[in-house]
Formats: sequence, structure tokens, C-alpha cells
Amino acid sequence: MTIRIRRIYDPVSSDDGMRVLVDRVWPRGGVRKADAALDWWAKAVTPSTDLRKWFGHDRARFDDFAAAYRNELDGLPEAVAGLVELARDGDVTLLYAARDPDCNHARMLVERIIEKLASGT
Repeated sequence: MTIRIRRIYDPVSSDDGMRVLVDRVWPRGGVRKADAALDWWAKAVTPSTDLRKWFGHDRARFDDFAAAYRNELDGLPEAVAGLVELARDGDVTLLYAARDPDCNHARMLVERIIEKLASGT
């Protein structure tokens, strides 16, 4: 089992496993749904619209954003459990559209999945 994150704009890879989009809105920039090769669009585990807009991918707000997003994830146990089950079954790639590979919600989502896998919940 491997959990990866990749930009949805990156080419599909043979090692992606299950491809899960973890953005609330469809990515801009001409990615067609047919070309994305998605297995699931997990809108339920994405940051709320208000939180996403407030954050605006501003690195100075990232720590506060991360804490708020973790709190939102605490209120979404069933949605997170779906991703945990996918990860238990095999490789998973979480796809996101943000430009910054280090400052985005997909990284925190991977951390939450790993925590849940480690705790057995």
C-alpha cells in the first residue's frame, strides 16, 4: 500500500493505483474528465468552501489553515474512512490542482489517512 499525491495536471502513471480527486471544484486549465482517469471524486473530504477561499494558498496562512482543516476532517469520519479503506486495499493517488506541492490540503489528508491506518480505525 502506497499513498501518493500528485497534481491532476501530471500525466497518469501506471503506479497510481486508485486515482482520487480531492478538490471540491473541478480543476481549471483544461483537464478533461475523460483524461483524468479518476476512480473517485472525493468532494466530501475537501476543505469547506469558506476555508478554501480564506486560505487562498497563502503560505503565511498555512498553519492556521492546516489546523482548521484537521478540525473539519474530525467531523467527517465516514468520508475519511472511505479513503482509509482504499488505502488498505492497495495503492492510492490523491489528486489536487494547487500549484504548490508542499502547501496544500492533500498533504494533510495523507497524514490523516496514515494516522487512521496506524491506529486501526
